[in-house]
Amino acid sequence: MMQPHDDDRGSMDIRICFIGDSFVNGTGDPTYLGWTGRVCAAVVQQGYDLTSYNLGVRRETSLQIEQRWQQEVACRLAHDNLTHDNRYQGHLVFSFGANDMTQTQGCPRVDLATSVATARRILQLASQQYWVLMVGPPAIATDQAHTHRIAQLSTRYAALCRDLKIPYLETWKLTAQSTLWANEVKAGDGAHPGAGGYGELAALVTRWQAWCDWFKPHPFLSR
Repeated sequence: MMQPHDDDRGSMDIRICFIGDSFVNGTGDPTYLGWTGRVCAAVVQQGYDLTSYNLGVRRETSLQIEQRWQQEVACRLAHDNLTHDNRYQGHLVFSFGANDMTQTQGCPRVDLATSVATARRILQLASQQYWVLMVGPPAIATDQAHTHRIAQLSTRYAALCRDLKIPYLETWKLTAQSTLWANEVKAGDGAHPGAGGYGELAALVTRWQAWCDWFKPHPFLSR
Protein backbone atom coordinates (compact mmCIF):
# COMPACT_ATOMS: atom_id res chain seq x y z
CA MET A 1 0.00 0.00 0.00
CA MET A 2 1.38 3.41 -0.95
CA GLN A 3 2.23 5.87 1.78
CA PRO A 4 1.39 9.59 1.53
CA HIS A 5 3.92 12.37 1.85
CA ASP A 6 1.52 15.30 2.10
CA ASP A 7 1.88 17.54 5.16
CA ASP A 8 -1.64 18.97 4.75
CA ARG A 9 -3.94 16.93 6.95
CA GLY A 10 -7.04 18.37 5.32
CA SER A 11 -6.04 16.98 1.93
CA MET A 12 -6.06 13.37 3.17
CA ASP A 13 -9.36 11.54 2.60
CA ILE A 14 -9.65 9.25 5.62
CA ARG A 15 -12.51 6.77 5.85
CA ILE A 16 -13.21 4.64 8.91
CA CYS A 17 -15.66 1.79 9.36
CA PHE A 18 -16.60 1.01 12.95
CA ILE A 19 -17.77 -2.61 12.98
CA GLY A 20 -19.44 -4.31 15.90
CA ASP A 21 -22.45 -4.51 18.15
CA SER A 22 -24.82 -2.21 20.06
CA PHE A 23 -21.98 -0.47 21.91
CA VAL A 24 -20.57 0.55 18.54
CA ASN A 25 -24.07 1.57 17.47
CA GLY A 26 -24.34 3.82 20.52
CA THR A 27 -27.55 2.27 21.80
CA GLY A 28 -28.92 4.17 24.78
CA ASP A 29 -27.30 7.52 23.97
CA PRO A 30 -30.00 10.20 23.65
CA THR A 31 -27.60 12.33 21.57
CA TYR A 32 -27.18 9.47 19.05
CA LEU A 33 -23.41 10.00 19.00
CA GLY A 34 -22.17 7.03 21.01
CA TRP A 35 -18.41 6.78 21.42
CA THR A 36 -17.75 6.52 17.68
CA GLY A 37 -19.43 9.82 16.85
CA ARG A 38 -17.52 11.56 19.59
CA VAL A 39 -14.08 10.30 18.58
CA CYS A 40 -14.75 11.22 14.96
CA ALA A 41 -15.89 14.72 15.91
CA ALA A 42 -12.62 15.18 17.78
CA VAL A 43 -10.65 14.12 14.69
CA VAL A 44 -12.50 16.56 12.44
CA GLN A 45 -11.73 19.35 14.92
CA GLN A 46 -8.05 18.61 14.29
CA GLY A 47 -8.51 19.48 10.62
CA TYR A 48 -8.79 16.05 9.03
CA ASP A 49 -11.10 15.18 6.16
CA LEU A 50 -12.93 12.22 7.67
CA THR A 51 -15.79 10.00 6.57
CA SER A 52 -17.05 7.54 9.19
CA TYR A 53 -19.42 4.61 8.86
CA ASN A 54 -21.13 3.13 11.90
CA LEU A 55 -21.68 -0.58 11.24
CA GLY A 56 -22.82 -1.55 14.72
CA VAL A 57 -25.76 -3.97 14.93
CA ARG A 58 -27.56 -4.74 18.18
CA ARG A 59 -27.28 -8.22 19.71
CA GLU A 60 -24.76 -9.44 17.16
CA THR A 61 -22.02 -11.88 18.13
CA SER A 62 -18.60 -12.31 16.57
CA LEU A 63 -19.98 -15.09 14.36
CA GLN A 64 -22.68 -12.84 12.95
CA ILE A 65 -20.25 -9.99 12.40
CA GLU A 66 -17.93 -12.35 10.54
CA GLN A 67 -20.73 -13.11 8.09
CA ARG A 68 -21.32 -9.49 7.08
CA TRP A 69 -18.29 -7.30 7.64
CA GLN A 70 -16.48 -7.90 4.34
CA GLN A 71 -19.45 -7.03 2.14
CA GLU A 72 -20.37 -3.99 4.21
CA VAL A 73 -16.82 -2.65 4.20
CA ALA A 74 -16.39 -3.30 0.48
CA CYS A 75 -19.39 -1.07 -0.22
CA ARG A 76 -17.74 1.79 1.64
CA LEU A 77 -14.00 1.36 1.12
CA ALA A 78 -13.26 0.62 -2.52
CA HIS A 79 -10.06 -1.43 -2.49
CA ASP A 80 -8.95 -0.17 -5.92
CA ASN A 81 -8.94 3.36 -4.56
CA LEU A 82 -7.02 2.33 -1.47
CA THR A 83 -4.21 0.80 -3.49
CA HIS A 84 -3.96 3.39 -6.28
CA ASP A 85 -4.76 6.70 -4.58
CA ASN A 86 -2.35 7.62 -1.81
CA ARG A 87 -4.65 10.43 -0.68
CA TYR A 88 -7.41 7.97 0.26
CA GLN A 89 -6.91 5.87 3.40
CA GLY A 90 -9.21 3.11 4.64
CA HIS A 91 -9.38 2.10 8.30
CA LEU A 92 -11.36 -0.44 10.32
CA VAL A 93 -12.13 -0.39 14.03
CA PHE A 94 -13.64 -3.61 15.36
CA SER A 95 -15.40 -3.89 18.72
CA PHE A 96 -17.46 -6.89 19.77
CA GLY A 97 -17.63 -9.73 22.28
CA ALA A 98 -20.15 -8.70 24.92
CA ASN A 99 -22.94 -10.58 23.14
CA ASP A 100 -20.74 -13.66 22.75
CA MET A 101 -20.59 -13.86 26.55
CA THR A 102 -24.36 -13.44 27.08
CA GLN A 103 -25.70 -16.65 28.56
CA THR A 104 -28.67 -18.51 27.13
CA GLN A 105 -29.82 -21.70 28.83
CA GLY A 106 -26.74 -21.61 31.03
CA CYS A 107 -24.17 -21.32 28.24
CA PRO A 108 -22.57 -18.36 26.43
CA ARG A 109 -24.03 -17.61 23.02
CA VAL A 110 -20.53 -18.17 21.63
CA ASP A 111 -18.02 -20.14 23.69
CA LEU A 112 -14.68 -18.55 24.54
CA ALA A 113 -12.54 -20.60 22.16
CA THR A 114 -14.89 -20.05 19.21
CA SER A 115 -15.09 -16.32 19.90
CA VAL A 116 -11.30 -16.00 19.87
CA ALA A 117 -10.94 -18.16 16.75
CA THR A 118 -13.58 -16.06 14.98
CA ALA A 119 -11.86 -12.83 15.96
CA ARG A 120 -8.59 -14.23 14.60
CA ARG A 121 -10.13 -14.97 11.22
CA ILE A 122 -11.73 -11.52 11.04
CA LEU A 123 -8.63 -9.60 12.07
CA GLN A 124 -6.18 -11.58 9.96
CA LEU A 125 -8.22 -10.99 6.83
CA ALA A 126 -8.97 -7.36 7.59
CA SER A 127 -5.35 -6.46 8.32
CA GLN A 128 -4.27 -7.72 4.91
CA GLN A 129 -6.13 -4.82 3.26
CA TYR A 130 -6.69 -2.06 5.82
CA TRP A 131 -5.30 -0.35 8.90
CA VAL A 132 -7.02 -2.11 11.81
CA LEU A 133 -7.63 -1.43 15.50
CA MET A 134 -9.70 -3.38 17.98
CA VAL A 135 -11.57 -1.94 20.96
CA GLY A 136 -12.43 -4.49 23.61
CA PRO A 137 -15.96 -5.11 24.92
CA PRO A 138 -17.14 -3.00 27.89
CA ALA A 139 -18.54 -4.27 31.16
CA ILE A 140 -22.18 -5.05 31.82
CA ALA A 141 -22.64 -3.01 34.99
CA THR A 142 -25.77 -4.81 36.17
CA ASP A 143 -24.34 -8.33 35.82
CA GLN A 144 -21.04 -9.18 37.53
CA ALA A 145 -20.96 -12.73 36.16
CA HIS A 146 -21.38 -11.43 32.61
CA THR A 147 -18.64 -8.85 33.20
CA HIS A 148 -16.34 -11.60 34.52
CA ARG A 149 -16.84 -13.57 31.30
CA ILE A 150 -16.19 -10.41 29.28
CA ALA A 151 -12.96 -9.85 31.23
CA GLN A 152 -11.80 -13.37 30.39
CA LEU A 153 -12.62 -12.85 26.73
CA SER A 154 -10.91 -9.46 26.69
CA THR A 155 -7.71 -11.03 28.02
CA ARG A 156 -7.80 -13.57 25.21
CA TYR A 157 -8.56 -10.90 22.62
CA ALA A 158 -5.61 -8.84 23.87
CA ALA A 159 -3.27 -11.81 23.51
CA LEU A 160 -4.61 -12.49 20.03
CA CYS A 161 -4.04 -8.91 18.95
CA ARG A 162 -0.49 -8.95 20.31
CA ASP A 163 0.13 -12.06 18.24
CA LEU A 164 -1.30 -10.38 15.12
CA LYS A 165 0.43 -7.04 15.89
CA ILE A 166 -2.92 -5.25 15.94
CA PRO A 167 -3.42 -2.59 18.64
CA TYR A 168 -6.00 -3.55 21.25
CA LEU A 169 -7.74 -1.30 23.77
CA GLU A 170 -9.16 -2.87 26.93
CA THR A 171 -12.36 -1.14 28.09
CA TRP A 172 -14.01 -3.47 30.59
CA LYS A 173 -12.01 -2.26 33.61
CA LEU A 174 -12.80 1.43 33.07
CA THR A 175 -16.47 0.74 32.48
CA ALA A 176 -16.70 -1.69 35.41
CA GLN A 177 -15.18 0.90 37.76
CA SER A 178 -17.11 3.92 36.47
CA THR A 179 -19.91 5.15 38.73
CA LEU A 180 -21.28 7.27 35.89
CA TRP A 181 -21.38 4.27 33.54
CA ALA A 182 -23.11 2.12 36.17
CA ASN A 183 -25.69 4.75 37.05
CA GLU A 184 -26.61 5.36 33.42
CA VAL A 185 -26.86 1.64 32.70
CA LYS A 186 -29.16 1.13 35.69
CA ALA A 187 -31.28 4.10 34.63
CA GLY A 188 -31.47 2.74 31.09
CA ASP A 189 -31.97 -0.73 29.70
CA GLY A 190 -29.59 -2.51 32.07
CA ALA A 191 -26.78 -2.91 29.56
CA HIS A 192 -26.07 0.37 27.77
CA PRO A 193 -25.04 3.75 29.20
CA GLY A 194 -26.25 7.18 28.19
CA ALA A 195 -24.32 10.14 26.82
CA GLY A 196 -22.02 10.42 29.82
CA GLY A 197 -20.89 6.80 29.72
CA TYR A 198 -20.22 6.92 26.00
CA GLY A 199 -18.32 10.14 26.58
CA GLU A 200 -16.04 8.33 29.03
CA LEU A 201 -15.45 5.55 26.52
CA ALA A 202 -14.74 8.08 23.78
CA ALA A 203 -12.21 9.83 26.01
CA LEU A 204 -10.44 6.51 26.54
CA VAL A 205 -10.19 5.98 22.79
CA THR A 206 -9.01 9.50 22.00
CA ARG A 207 -6.19 9.13 24.55
CA TRP A 208 -5.16 5.76 23.11
CA GLN A 209 -1.77 6.03 21.43
CA ALA A 210 -2.70 3.64 18.62
CA TRP A 211 -5.69 5.82 17.71
CA CYS A 212 -3.63 9.01 17.99
CA ASP A 213 -1.01 7.53 15.66
CA TRP A 214 -3.60 7.52 12.88
CA PHE A 215 -3.97 11.30 13.17
CA LYS A 216 -0.60 13.00 13.20
CA PRO A 217 0.70 15.86 11.04
CA HIS A 218 2.50 13.16 9.03
CA PRO A 219 -0.04 10.31 9.27
CA PHE A 220 0.49 6.74 8.14
CA LEU A 221 4.29 6.84 7.90
CA SER A 222 4.25 3.19 8.95
CA ARG A 223 1.56 0.58 8.85
